[in-house]
Amino acid sequence: MDEAKKQDLEKKINETIETVRPYLVADGGDIKFVELTDDMVVKVELMGACGACPYSLHTLKNGVEQAVKKQIPEIKEVVSIN
Repeated sequence: MDEAKKQDLEKKINETIETVRPYLVADGGDIKFVELTDDMVVKVELMGACGACPYSLHTLKNGVEQAVKKQIPEIKEVVSIN
């Protein structure tokens, strides 16, 4: 993937994360984009209450991942690095 396409995808990822961030902040958590891999996997860091919550995987897959994949269908997966 060329650098311009990667930057464009990262911008879209960050914009999408901004749409779900208020829900995480409302529960005492937050999310930070870390990396887009060459194989189209988005790495994020869940912070605050979301980092230690037993439901964080559910939030990640059913909230963040669905939102990102809806906006950017070429994304294969969203994973947490923590």
